[in-house]
Amino acid sequence: MTELLSFINSLQKLDNETELAVRSYFVEKRFKKNEFIIKEGLICTNVYFIQSGVVRRFCLEDGMEVTKWIYTDHQFITSLSSFFEQRPSFEIFQACEDTIVYSLSYADEQILLEYPLFSKFHVKQLRMYLSKINEFHHNFRLMSAHEKYIFLLKSFPEIIKRAKLKHIASLIGVSPETLSRIRTSII
Repeated sequence: MTELLSFINSLQKLDNETELAVRSYFVEKRFKKNEFIIKEGLICTNVYFIQSGVVRRFCLEDGMEVTKWIYTDHQFITSLSSFFEQRPSFEIFQACEDTIVYSLSYADEQILLEYPLFSKFHVKQLRMYLSKINEFHHNFRLMSAHEKYIFLLKSFPEIIKRAKLKHIASLIGVSPETLSRIRTSII
């Protein structure tokens, strides 16, 4: 819980009452390696904060798994449109290693949003996330596979250290063999 509260307090300092509410509504859950956290076709009823572990977000496109992102320690995950709109998810989230999360249900999030300081945190977090995702998609789209790998290596080294090579290859849009050649050219 320390990691979660530190993250929240880094964006919005909480008072004791709000911190106690966060402690009471976020629940620790554990997922085994390869276990699905969010499933396609089902409504996502939770948002999760990764205390420790690796989670892959992917979609099925023409029967193939296409990795959209890989999350590591101290990041929030959820299927945004599914969670916020309470409609079926079009994406899948899977633990890539044994993973510990703090889970917040949709109903409990609604209660926490009544706390002004948590609500301020929520807005700040969403603004930051949307800004970063917008910038990322713009830049990542224009990069070559080699540039994408260098970007991940510099900006998200935990992904490179902990994710399977086939998932990294899928994320940057190349075959595992091409990724091997890219990695060899860098070393």
